[in-house]
Amino acid sequence: MATEMETLVNYRNLVAKVDELCRRIIREYGDLISCRKGCDGCCRHITLFPVEAVALAAALREISPEKSAQIRQLARAASPEACPLLKNGCCLLYAFRSIICRTHGHPLITDREGEKTLDFCPKNFSGISSFPAADILNLELLNATLAVINGVFTASCVISPLLRKDRLSIAEALLLDL
Repeated sequence: MATEMETLVNYRNLVAKVDELCRRIIREYGDLISCRKGCDGCCRHITLFPVEAVALAAALREISPEKSAQIRQLARAASPEACPLLKNGCCLLYAFRSIICRTHGHPLITDREGEKTLDFCPKNFSGISSFPAADILNLELLNATLAVINGVFTASCVISPLLRKDRLSIAEALLLDL
């Protein structure tokens, strides 16, 4: 069996594809996007698939020990509502944020009660009512892909008992001992 770290390649490939699409959207509509450093109205203490939790926990090894210790302390004191990675309106692990955090605010097509709906942050894209299909993230497809990647991850690695849960909070992810 592979370790958790060896099986993050599928997740990291998905992140790269999502980032590529988001960068293209920002290049095309940058002047109509309000999301930026300090914009934290949508930041919440969410739950993650185990694959995302491990990726987030692994990110703590890529930053300074001091910053990692600070983040772990915030995770230990986390409330159920506020994201433990948010400090002074900024994400402390922005480069390593989850898929939902990467896509929030961008044009998403969702299925609500059997009807396709275009959704994005109301502060973004003022005056735009439609987008080319290439500039819209299909949320159902993205979530299904992430679920498959998580299934492969959990089936192909030796996982700790905590990772046997369906979802972990950000705080739980940050406190994983990898």
